[in-house]
This record gives sequence, structure tokens and C-alpha cells, in this order.
Amino acid sequence: MSNGYRLDDLDRDILFHLQRDGRLTNVELARRVGLTPPPCLRRVRRLEEAGIITGYRARVNHEAAGRGLEVLVSIEVSVSDLKTLEGLESTIAAYEEVVEFRRTFGTPDYHLRVLVADYAAYETFQTQKIIGIPGVARVISQPTMKKIKVID
Repeated sequence: MSNGYRLDDLDRDILFHLQRDGRLTNVELARRVGLTPPPCLRRVRRLEEAGIITGYRARVNHEAAGRGLEVLVSIEVSVSDLKTLEGLESTIAAYEEVVEFRRTFGTPDYHLRVLVADYAAYETFQTQKIIGIPGVARVISQPTMKKIKVID
């Protein structure tokens, strides 16, 4: 799906800098991309209006915030009726420990990224919140050893 907006090299450069520091002033952003501030601001506004820039946010150090263990979780389901799947999705999506939740083609059916304090907290999360949800057939947990590259 495309919105018809074609990015040029200057747009890509603006996105590059804003992805690394969304708090850049327009003056500093313009300096970095080689524009004067008014045309730089017009380009940023066009990128926002086109839905390419969807917002600005703070990046959180999850370890410092008490959620230093990241677990990638795969879930396989044993049902195919829509009502059970919708219930499973709304239940899991509501958990604050789940920071990313995707339904995929093939097996496994779902992938989650879960942030918790430690292994004990994850065990509690899995046994009390995931296992037992109607439709869950199998849960595969993979704690993250090391993040090599993350773009968020």
C-alpha cells in the first residue's frame, strides 16, 4: 500500500536524522541536511501530512526502567474460529509486558516481544497470563541474549 508520496534523497536524509534524534530543532535539522529552515520545515510537514512521519516519542532504556529481560515468544494456536482468535488477540494485546504483538502467516501463528524484570517475572507472566488462554496450543520462549541491531 502506497500513499503516492515519492521520497527523494533530501527526504531520506531528513528521515535519517529525525529517526536518530526526534528532538532536533528545525534549525539544526536544516543545517544537517543542507537547507535553510523554511524549506526544511515545509518538507517535514509534507512528510507528516503524507503519513510517513507518524509521530515523535521518547526512547526508553528498559533495563533502567526495571524491565531488563526481553523475551521473544512464539505462540501456536489449536483453533481456527474467529471469535476465539479475536479473544486471544485482545487478551494478549492488553498485557503491559507485551510491547510488540504480530500475527504471521504459517507457523507459529503469533510472535510477541515481552519485557519483564527477570526470569521469575517472565515465568509468572507465561504461567499466569499466557498458558490457559483459550486456543493457545504451544508457547515457545526465547530470552534475548544480545541485541545486535534495533531500529525502532
